[in-house]
Amino acid sequence: MEQLESEVLPLPLRFRFRDLLLGDQSFQNDDRVQVEFYVNENTFKEQLKLFFIKNQRSSLRIRVFNFSLKLLTCLLYIIRVVTDNPVQGASHGLIFWVDRKVPVWAIQVIVAIISFLETMLLMYLSYKGNIWEQTFQVSFLLEMINTVPFIITIFWPSIRNIFIPVFLNCWLAKCALENMINDVHRAIQRTNSAMFNQVLILICTLLCLVFTGTCGIQHLERAGKNLSLFNAFYFCIVTFSTVGFGDVTPRIWPSQLLVVIMICVALVVLPLQFEELIYLWMERQKSGGNYSRHRAQTEKHVVLCVSALKIDLLMDFLNEFYAHPRLQDYYVVILCPSEMDLQVRRVLQIPLWSQRVIYLQGSVLKDQDLLRAKMDDAEACFILSSRNEVDRMAADHQTILRAWAVKDFAPNCPLYVQILKPENKFHVKFADHVVCEEEFKYAMLALNCVCPATSTLVTLLVHTSRGREGQQSPEQWQRMYGCCSGNEVYHIRLGDSKFFGEYNGKSFTYASFHAHKKYGVCLIGIKREENKSILLNPGPRHIMAATDTCYYINITKEENSAFIFNQEERKGRPAAGIFDGPSQLPVHSIIASMGTVAMDLQNTSPPDSSVGKLVPPSVNGTGSRRPSIAPVQELADSSSILPCDLLADQSEDDSVFTDEKDQSSAEYVKGYPPNSPYIGSSPTLCHLLAEKAPFCCLRLDQGCRHNSFEDAKAYGFKNKLIIVSAETAGNGLYNFIVPLRAYYRPRKELNPIVLLLDNPLDSLLQCGIIYADNLVVVDKESTMSAEEDYMADAKTIVNVQTMFRLFPSLSIITELTHPSNMRFMQFRAKDCYSLALSKLEKKERDKGSNLAFMFRLPFAAGRVFSISMLDTLLYQSFVKDYMILIARLLLGLDTTPGSGYLCAMKVNEEDLWISTYGRLFQKLCSSSAEIPIGIYRTESHIFSSSESQVSVSVDDCEDTKDKGDEARSNDQSDHPLLRKKSMQWARRLSKRSGKWQGVSRDSSRDHSQRIAQQRLNLYRRSEREELSELVRNRMRHLGLPTSGYDEQNDHQNTLSYVLINPSPDTRLELNDIVYLIRSDPLAHVPDDPPVHSSSLKEMHESGLDTREDTQL
Repeated sequence: MEQLESEVLPLPLRFRFRDLLLGDQSFQNDDRVQVEFYVNENTFKEQLKLFFIKNQRSSLRIRVFNFSLKLLTCLLYIIRVVTDNPVQGASHGLIFWVDRKVPVWAIQVIVAIISFLETMLLMYLSYKGNIWEQTFQVSFLLEMINTVPFIITIFWPSIRNIFIPVFLNCWLAKCALENMINDVHRAIQRTNSAMFNQVLILICTLLCLVFTGTCGIQHLERAGKNLSLFNAFYFCIVTFSTVGFGDVTPRIWPSQLLVVIMICVALVVLPLQFEELIYLWMERQKSGGNYSRHRAQTEKHVVLCVSALKIDLLMDFLNEFYAHPRLQDYYVVILCPSEMDLQVRRVLQIPLWSQRVIYLQGSVLKDQDLLRAKMDDAEACFILSSRNEVDRMAADHQTILRAWAVKDFAPNCPLYVQILKPENKFHVKFADHVVCEEEFKYAMLALNCVCPATSTLVTLLVHTSRGREGQQSPEQWQRMYGCCSGNEVYHIRLGDSKFFGEYNGKSFTYASFHAHKKYGVCLIGIKREENKSILLNPGPRHIMAATDTCYYINITKEENSAFIFNQEERKGRPAAGIFDGPSQLPVHSIIASMGTVAMDLQNTSPPDSSVGKLVPPSVNGTGSRRPSIAPVQELADSSSILPCDLLADQSEDDSVFTDEKDQSSAEYVKGYPPNSPYIGSSPTLCHLLAEKAPFCCLRLDQGCRHNSFEDAKAYGFKNKLIIVSAETAGNGLYNFIVPLRAYYRPRKELNPIVLLLDNPLDSLLQCGIIYADNLVVVDKESTMSAEEDYMADAKTIVNVQTMFRLFPSLSIITELTHPSNMRFMQFRAKDCYSLALSKLEKKERDKGSNLAFMFRLPFAAGRVFSISMLDTLLYQSFVKDYMILIARLLLGLDTTPGSGYLCAMKVNEEDLWISTYGRLFQKLCSSSAEIPIGIYRTESHIFSSSESQVSVSVDDCEDTKDKGDEARSNDQSDHPLLRKKSMQWARRLSKRSGKWQGVSRDSSRDHSQRIAQQRLNLYRRSEREELSELVRNRMRHLGLPTSGYDEQNDHQNTLSYVLINPSPDTRLELNDIVYLIRSDPLAHVPDDPPVHSSSLKEMHESGLDTREDTQL
C-alpha cells in the first residue's frame, strides 16, 4: 500500500495527447493552474525601484540625465552672471537681488521642477522608515535650496529676481558623476578601478571648490568692487595655490568670510582626498596594477611566474632574454605572490628596465591575477621553481599547480617549466619545454669525470656572449678563452645557407670539415625535414639534403655574419675557373663573423687519393714537410670507418683487447636497465651485470656472507674510483650512473662508482679516496636554505676546502647553489693571481658581461659549477627551441638512434705531429668520422703568492722581490701552522750563515735571500707534512695501507680552461684534451664486413669495447 502511495501516477492519455497538439493552451475544463514566479516583488513601487535604482543599465541612464541637468543649471548660472549688469554702488541689496532674463528664468524653472520631482521620487523609493535621516542629507538640502525657490517664483512673480545659489549644483553634479561611474563599473563587471575612482573624486573636488569660490566671491563682490567672473576665478586659483599676489582682493566682509570658509574647507577636504589617493597608490605599487589590454593586443609580452623573486634570478633572466635582438620590443610581466623587495624595486626603477618590465603581485592560481597579467595574450609563460626551499618536493608541487593553472586559463600559451625532481616531470609533460634540474646536474657531474670540464663547456654554450670578455687582458689564455666563450649553437636550413649550401649531396663529415676549414664554423648535427629528431654527428652515411636543418657552433649566426672577399685571390684566379672544385662560392678566403680566422685555401679540390694515404711521421722522409693526412671523402664508404683507436697504428696486435673482452664478457652484458626510477626517464643501452648483485654486497665498508671486504683496497679495483658525496640517494643519481655505464663506454675503462652519504675523514679513507680519480660533491639540499641566501653554500665550500688540503692531487668536482660563491673554491688567502682575476671579473661585470665569473680558475677548469647557471637554457629555448634537446643529447640524457655522443681524447707527445686543430679536424673526419668541438687545455703557471711558490732553486730566489722576501721572512704571524720542529730547522740554517761573513755584501745578500726562501719553504712543508701525518695516522688506525697516499703529489701550479670551436690554425699542445662528438657505433656497423683481413674484422668487432679515450 505504501509503495502505491509513493509512486507518482502518470497523466491520463488525454492530457498527454492534448499537450502534444496544443502546447500550453488551457481550456475551461482544465483543472491545472499556471503560476508565474517573479524574482522581485511585483508591485508598482518595486518596479519603479527596479527601474530607477536596482537595474544597472536603466539607473545609469537616469544618473546621466541627472548629471546633465546639474551641468545645465551651472551653465545657466554663468549665462545669468554674464548677462547681468549691476548698478554701480555699495548697496548690500545687490547681494539679494539680481537681473535674471525671462528666457533664463523659464529654463531654470523647468529644470528645477524636473529635479524636484526626481528628488522626491527617489526619496520615496529609498525610504526605509526614518524620514528625518533622508531629509537632513546634504544632497537633499542642496536640491531643495536650488529648486523650491524657482517653483515659488511661478506663483509669486515679484520675487522672480531673487538670488538663488544655483552654482551649488556643481556638488550635486559631482555626486551624480560618482554614482554614474559606479554604475558603469558594475555594468561592465570591473572591480579593479579604485585608483581611477579616487583620482576622479579628487579632480571633481578641486573643480567644485574652485567653481564655488569663484561664483560666491563674484556674487558677493557685486556690493563691493564688482569683480568679473574671470577675475574671481583668477583670485581663487592664486589663493588655493598659496601664491597670493595680492593684486585682486575681496573688499567687503561677506566675501572675505567666504574666502576664510573656502580655505578651511579646502584644508579639511583636500588632505583627506590626497591621503586616500596616496594609500591607493602605495597599494597599487605593491600589487603592481594591471597590464593594459590595449598594450597586450598591440605589443608582445611574456610572463615570468616565480614563488619568490631574487635579484640574481631576475638579472639572469633579463640579461639573457634581452640579449637577443628580436626580443628588444618585448615586455616582461612578472607575476609573484610576494611583495617586491628593495633590491628588485631599485633595479626595476632603472630606465633600462622600467619601460619594459612590469611587476604584478598576485597568485598564478587566481584567474583574476592571470587576467591582470593578460596571460591569454602572452607569447610565453616561464614558470620557475624555488630551488632555495628546504623541501624541494613541495617546491615542485607548487610549480606543477602553477603550470596546470596557466594551461587551464590560457591553453594556447607556450609553457616553459623548470622542475627540480625528475620524478615530477611527467606531471608537466604537456608543457612545451621542460628543464629538470637534477637530471642536468647529475649528467654534467658524471661527464665531468670522463670528459673534463663538460659543465664549463655546456654552460658557455648556453650563455649569450659575443666573445669580447678578457680581450683587454695581458694574458694570452684569457684572451683565447674569452674569445672562444662567445660560441653558441645556431641553426639554418641548408638550402638557405652560404656556409653549408655548397655541400648539398655530400656526406655529413665532408660538410663539417670543409665548413670549419673555410668559415670557422663547426657543424655538429642535422634534422631531416620529415623527422623531428635531431641527430648529432650522424656520420658519413648521412647525405646532406637541401631541406635539412643544420646545427652549428659559431660566434654568431650566419644571418649576422659579414663575408669579406679576398681581393688578391679574386684578381689572381681566372673568371672561368671560379666555380671549379667542390666549392660553389666564388671566394675561398672568407671571414664569417667576428672572432674567426680566415683560412687561405689555395686549392679546395680534394687531393688525389693516391697521395691522401696516412703516412706516419717516421716514414715521411727526413721531415722536410709535414706528414700527409688522408682527405675527407665527399661520399665516404662507411665500412672503411673502423671503430678503433684514432690515429693509432692499426697493425697492432688485437690479442690483448680480445683477452680482456673475454674476461669481462662473463661479468657484463649490454641491455636496458630493468627498472626505471621514475616516469619519463629516457631508456639507454648500458653495461649491466649478468646477475643482479645482492643488496648486502652494496655496502663497501661492511662485509657480508658473499665477501669479507671492508674497504676499497680489498676489492682490488683495476680502474680509478669515482666517489659521489651526496646527502641522499635520490632518483637523480640514475642520471649520474647511466652516462658512465652507457654501451659506448669501453668495458675495460668502466670506473667503479662509490656513493658516499656521509663524508667524515674515516669514511673517505674507507671508500678509497686515495685510489679515486674524481670526487663529486653534490650540494646538500638541507643547506640550500639559510638566513642569508649566499650562506647556503658555506658548509659545502668549507668541506671541499678541507678535502682539497688533505688530498691535493684529487680532482674534486663541486656543485654550488650560487655562482658568486665559486670564488671561494680552492681559496688561497694570499694568492695575488686570484686577486687579479677578481679585479678582471669586476671589470667584465661593469661592461655588462653575462659571463663575468668565467675567469675564475675553478670554473674554467670545470671543478665547480652552479645549476642556476643552466637557467639560461630555459630562457634561450624561447628563441632556440632546439637547445634543450641538443643539451640532453650532449649530456647523454637522451639517446636517439643514429645520434652521436660526447667523448674526449688526449693529445700525447707522439701525437704532436698533427700540429694544428684544423689538421686534427681533418684527421678525425677522414679516419673515424668524429667531429671535434673544442679543447680542454692545461698549462703550467707560477702563481705569485706565498702559499703556492714551492721552488727552492737559486734562480727562483733571484727572481723574487727583495721587499716581498723580507716581509715574508720577518713576519712569522703569516704562518700559523709553524711548529717546534720547523723552528729548530730554521735555527740550524741561521747558524750556517756565519760561514759567509767574510764574503762581499752582494754574495751575502744573495745568501740571505736563499736562506729566507728555504725557511719559507720549510714553513710551508710543515703544514703539508702535518696534514699528511694526520691522514696517515687515521689510515693506520683503520688498518689501511698508506702506500697510495704517499704517492700523491701536489699539482697546484697549473690552470685549465676550455676553448670552444677554436680556429683551424690553433696549435695543439701536449696534454690537450679534445672534445669529440662521436657517431653512434651501432649506426656505423657495416652490413658486409670485409673478409680479406681477419685483423681488421677482429678490430671492428671489438671496437665498441676498446674505444673511448682516443690516443692520437
